[in-house]
Amino acid sequence: MVSLISALLEKRGKVPPILIGGCALSYYSREVYFTADIDLACSDRESLNQVLMDLGFQKEGRYWFNDDLAIAVEAPAGILVDEDAPLEVVEFEEGLSCQILGMEDLLIDRMNACKHWKSESDCEMVELLVTRYKEILDWDYLKKKASRPENDIYEELLEMKRKVNDENQEN
Repeated sequence: MVSLISALLEKRGKVPPILIGGCALSYYSREVYFTADIDLACSDRESLNQVLMDLGFQKEGRYWFNDDLAIAVEAPAGILVDEDAPLEVVEFEEGLSCQILGMEDLLIDRMNACKHWKSESDCEMVELLVTRYKEILDWDYLKKKASRPENDIYEELLEMKRKVNDENQEN
């Protein structure tokens, strides 16, 4: 669905949305995590709204619902805070593609929830992602983002990395 929305926005000369939130986590966790809605960051909400209406979605509160498809879409973010945020691009058949929030920014988001909201499920997801992807994570980018005052979670990420490394050495 996101790739279709992206294609329709691009056809109108607009910037495609970026998949964020639980769907991005589901992608990186290889569906260990499930979510009930699709969260998008989109710089042109008016165009996104029009595309969703054209696809048969109806707005209720902050969500767009398509009952026939049993899908809910929310666009909680207009743009990402950092223009240099890494993105994953997934290519599908027939030239369709989807941009997904980079794993590093997803880790920042989930580690914030782990630390500041005491969310155990987010702590588990951070551990899962660090375990799976520790060799390819951009630790310099993570340090830069996680060390910012609004995040202040770099030590927690390093501790998670140490924990994962220790567990791997024991096995």
